[in-house]
Amino acid sequence: MPSITYISPIGLLQIDSSANAISGIHFTEHEVNTTDFSPKLKKLITEQFDEYFAGRLFQFDLPIQPSGTEFQLRVWKQLEAIEYGRQITYSELADLLSDKKLVRAVGGANAKNPLSIVVPCHRVIGRNNKLVGYAGGIWRKKWLLRHEMENANYKKTLF
Repeated sequence: MPSITYISPIGLLQIDSSANAISGIHFTEHEVNTTDFSPKLKKLITEQFDEYFAGRLFQFDLPIQPSGTEFQLRVWKQLEAIEYGRQITYSELADLLSDKKLVRAVGGANAKNPLSIVVPCHRVIGRNNKLVGYAGGIWRKKWLLRHEMENANYKKTLF
């Protein structure tokens, strides 16, 4: 599987692709760069992540191809609808999927999100605004939420 490493302010991101779509993004400890990664896709990823971390990109427009169950895909699609600079609870996410009883299943699907940051699972928080459950570590979740909240004000001045 072709992979590249993006060096972000909060650590290395390994980005995996299949054909011309991103299939995985996760934090890693070691750089990986394969020669068969699409140069066009690499450029697009680099440009968008650079803009996101600079506080100027509020929604990614990258070709993604996550692999999961039908339910997981529904949850991940709903995550993409959470507005930049906003957070919702797992319970609210279950409500958006039309069944509050699915809160545990939603949490499980959120935890298996294969596309960190691009599919913003970090925007889902626990009850009483508790920061819980982020595969990249709670400190990264906190950083991402703070980064987006600070730059959401900038976003509002653009429109």
